[in-house]
Amino acid sequence: MTAGAQRLHEWWAWVTVVANGVAGVWCLLAHWVPWFRVRALWWFVVAAEVSIFVQVALGVYLLSVGDVPVGQFHVFYGFVAVVAVAILYGYRQQLVAWQYLLYGFGGLFVMGLLIRSMTLHR
Repeated sequence: MTAGAQRLHEWWAWVTVVANGVAGVWCLLAHWVPWFRVRALWWFVVAAEVSIFVQVALGVYLLSVGDVPVGQFHVFYGFVAVVAVAILYGYRQQLVAWQYLLYGFGGLFVMGLLIRSMTLHR
């Protein structure tokens, strides 16, 4: 079961990276081009951010049941990504006029954290 969960964790990492990158670019486009401001954007942003929580939950599961070697900074960047999502959510009301930029750059920042975490796996 651990090997399957580890493969899922590795595969899902790419899902989170791509989803947050796409969400970030989409939000930046929506800031400048009103045509991109559709309800589906926010559903996609939520899905991309939820994917991070799923990824961290898979990682916590692997750490608790598996004997998988992992670097400390890999875990650190995973949790920083969760905190970054919480900060984005916390500022959404204060920056309503800049919400597309907030979530655009925020999504790209989270994507960078996730990529950094993947490079520090061992």
